[in-house]
Amino acid sequence: MAFAKGIPLDSAAIMSTVLESILYGFSVLMFIGTIWALTYKHHMRDVNRPITAVAVLLLALSTAHMVVDIIRTEDGLVKYRDTFPGGPEAFFAEIARKTFVIKNAIYVLQTLLGDGVVIYRCYVVWQTVWVIILPSMLWCSVAATGVYSLYSFSHTTSISGNIFSAATRRWISAFYALTLATNLLSSGFLAYRIWKIERNVANSRTTKVTTTSVLRVVMDAAILYSIALLCTLIGSVCSNNGSLVMIDVLTPIISIAFYMVIIRIAMGKKNHSRVFTVRGGSTNETDRGNLRQYPLKPLQVHIPQFTHSDGAYRDGNQERPSTGKEVSVEGASCDV
Repeated sequence: MAFAKGIPLDSAAIMSTVLESILYGFSVLMFIGTIWALTYKHHMRDVNRPITAVAVLLLALSTAHMVVDIIRTEDGLVKYRDTFPGGPEAFFAEIARKTFVIKNAIYVLQTLLGDGVVIYRCYVVWQTVWVIILPSMLWCSVAATGVYSLYSFSHTTSISGNIFSAATRRWISAFYALTLATNLLSSGFLAYRIWKIERNVANSRTTKVTTTSVLRVVMDAAILYSIALLCTLIGSVCSNNGSLVMIDVLTPIISIAFYMVIIRIAMGKKNHSRVFTVRGGSTNETDRGNLRQYPLKPLQVHIPQFTHSDGAYRDGNQERPSTGKEVSVEGASCDV
């Protein structure tokens, strides 16, 4: 049986399990932070339930993948170490085994869920289905190539049990390439829309709303995931066993990329939310017009309502002396 080049398969199994365990621990901590950001000081009816459900599902898939990976590593290095023909390296090259197929099926589901969330965010920001037609087509292609790759794994005989054989390498490479294209395209559309909204709202004479931090968070998550995918794709094309390590590492990275967006936006909302008072001859109708022209559900700009009178204006229940036309604009708050 011919093996792909690179590190031995048994060494790759140990390395992938260790690295995945470390990243899984980080993802669990970030999951706790995500749930806190979504529920802290929120009524149950105000909690973003779809996003919370996605966060829980990502954790469940990551946990299942971690468990299956540990079982597979224990089987190859301990349980069947002296009984499997060819030893541990031959065991890990047998891709038709249930543990290998199951853990890759979990990874495919994790990938589809993560890419689907990015496409959904793109739709929410643009508020049109035309923008997500191409990403959605790529997403369907990712699903098709992933399913066929799993089918190829399960029907591979022990004689050709090499993950980088010609029968499977093309589909695996296509899966990673399509996933990378889907992520880059959706994230690019999302980042462009946020940048465009920031530019147009910033041109208002009375409102200065900064979404640079949101744009940076989105781009950081996209870059993290894209670099990991690119490394996996290169390893797959070069038939290097290092790609097996990256496949297992990608599962918690998908969760981390999702969690970091919510946590960092929640932190930015807490640290940068403040009230600006703008004096001048313009009313807040201009601001409302800009916000209606560029709607963005996750980025909400709240403009308090004031009741003006000749000698005073009311803000809530407090009455203060008037010093001219004033408009208070609360800092932008982001809810992913």
